[in-house]
Amino acid sequence: MAPMIVDAVFRGRINTWDPQRRTARAIAVLGGRIVAFDDDAEALASEARVREDFRECLVFPGFHDAHCHTPSFGITLDELDLSTPPIASLEELYSAVGARARDGAPGQWVIGAGYDQNKIGGAHPALDRLDALAGGRPVWLKHTSGHMCVVNGAALELIGSAVDQPVEGGSVARDAHGSPTGLLEERAQSLVHALVLPRSLETIAAAIGRAHEVYLREGITSVCDAGIAGGWIGQSPAELAAYQLARETGRLRVRSTVMLSSDVLAPLTGHAEDSMDGAFGLAAGMRSGLGDDWLRLGPVKVFSDGSLIGRTCWMEQGFDDDPANTGYPQADPERLRAVIVGAHLAGWQVATHAIGDAAVSFVLDCYEEALAAKPRADHRHRIEHCGVTPAKSLARIADLGVIPVPQGRFIGEIGDGMLAALGSERALDAYRLASFVGAGVPLPASSDRPVVDGRPLLGIEDMVARRTESGALFGKDEALTVEQAMRAYSVGSAFAERTELDRGSLGLGQLADFVVLGADPRAVAVSEISSVPVVATAIGGVLAYDSR
Repeated sequence: MAPMIVDAVFRGRINTWDPQRRTARAIAVLGGRIVAFDDDAEALASEARVREDFRECLVFPGFHDAHCHTPSFGITLDELDLSTPPIASLEELYSAVGARARDGAPGQWVIGAGYDQNKIGGAHPALDRLDALAGGRPVWLKHTSGHMCVVNGAALELIGSAVDQPVEGGSVARDAHGSPTGLLEERAQSLVHALVLPRSLETIAAAIGRAHEVYLREGITSVCDAGIAGGWIGQSPAELAAYQLARETGRLRVRSTVMLSSDVLAPLTGHAEDSMDGAFGLAAGMRSGLGDDWLRLGPVKVFSDGSLIGRTCWMEQGFDDDPANTGYPQADPERLRAVIVGAHLAGWQVATHAIGDAAVSFVLDCYEEALAAKPRADHRHRIEHCGVTPAKSLARIADLGVIPVPQGRFIGEIGDGMLAALGSERALDAYRLASFVGAGVPLPASSDRPVVDGRPLLGIEDMVARRTESGALFGKDEALTVEQAMRAYSVGSAFAERTELDRGSLGLGQLADFVVLGADPRAVAVSEISSVPVVATAIGGVLAYDSR
């Protein structure tokens, strides 16, 4: 019998995260999947089409970002960067806006992204200053959270009378005289979106391609895009088609699971035995899991509240630095409840954004109601961010089998703003990690990029260090070990989107998606984890990035 001819054999110090074989010296790959290890792999090496020896470098399962916004990130790469750094003050922001306006054509939009009022003096950009700098051009500056933005007078003129109409789940900030300040919160951002969206499929596909190039340099082999095609996060009602275009044109280079915004769901009807009375879904009954190893539908995305650093998330008590403000839900709670329960009835995995403790508690109520109406084993409903989680909610998460999706990376980049909003005592309940692990709850890892720098090694460092940008400790008892954090960025994230049989670890028959690192993050100082070199990234046994 002729020996198997494999596509590739890779040698190195391989860490699999597979309980059946924790380490290996060699793997053989055929058709994108692992078919042999060690001596069995070596026996196939002579006939392999590709042979690579990573020598003393370490191989791990590829990083999997469980919650990011790929088209948005790719688009920001072409916009004015207002993040800190490089922008350290409001005056520097104004200077950057003025320079971009002078370089633009008359009437051309000035669009910037990434500013954080917490880092530039505590105030949002002022409408009158933006008008003075823009020379009549409309200005749109997006907050780093994605949950608010600032526009200038020229943009408000284009919006017209709609700025004076109430917006459910959003707010148009006004001064003491009742005039708009230019700050648009949450769903009020739709007022400016209506002027610039939808984007073309080619524009979105190009943005996906730019983002994926960055991901590959960072060791990311798969991501979950947390909301497309609707709401204030969608770039186009046809956004899924842009993903298909990116795939057809070779720009979809990282495995992608996409969440559809709940705004695109509609009531469904079905046979009485299907218990679909009140269900919400897509035409023909499409739901989570449709697709293949490269592009698939994940959970449906629901927004229940807003932002912590923007002080719009739904809290049981006021913010520490704004006691009269408890934030607000993104829609009428009963309508939110109907959508969450209805999506469950239609068979969807549901991923609900909830940051404030009131929002987390409300979402758990909805999941409990949904599961009572139609029990489903291993439903894996998620709470995206799960920002402020007191002990009572932690216990319910474990009891209901809900998966929290926190961003440990937030602590290092926007943690000081979160501390200011919560105060030191409530911050102990925020962005938990170790408590979830201790409760036996599956823990994925993610960035929410472009909200923060999404490098996984930087995220792992933050999950272990739990220190803010200023050096303050943020819930030190919630710190993970390095290996726990690395597993969250692979095994945990794959489990959260129901792909753990194919990815997240390097077992026999699994996808050969891996990252090659120049040092072992478990063996360096915590402060050096983010500096560990990414040597190469492979997807399906093909080196998609190689720095050697």
